[in-house]
Amino acid sequence: MEIVGTVTHLLREKDSRIWSIKPDATVYEAIELMAAKNIGAVPVVDGEKLLGIVSERDYSRKVILRGKSSKETAVREIMTERMIVVGPEETVEHCMRLMTERRVRHLPVLENGQLVGILSIGDLVKWIIPAQNAAIDQLTKYVFGE
Repeated sequence: MEIVGTVTHLLREKDSRIWSIKPDATVYEAIELMAAKNIGAVPVVDGEKLLGIVSERDYSRKVILRGKSSKETAVREIMTERMIVVGPEETVEHCMRLMTERRVRHLPVLENGQLVGILSIGDLVKWIIPAQNAAIDQLTKYVFGE
């Protein structure tokens, strides 16, 4: 089944606020922000420039398991710099494929080099389920002549 829709469509359906953190902030501040906003990752920005992304996974693997202190470690020390990013014109299906193949849970969305959103795997699932239900309803009506 083809999943219809683009990143632009998906971004219109979700909260447009982008929570971000500076690279010199502490990991503790990043985790505190993620907890307060109920998000699993936060883009690391300096001014308007996207430098990386820091996630709960980064925290667990690069701080906790290495015995570092979250209150003494800067975000820049653990952030993922080589991110997979998408543009607003990309399809939801392409994003799902990227996330699955590259084993990432968050995709920053860039338009003309500017961060315009961030997609999570949860955002994609929320988009796909209604699309699948609509397709099933259409097929049921077709098969049963309703």
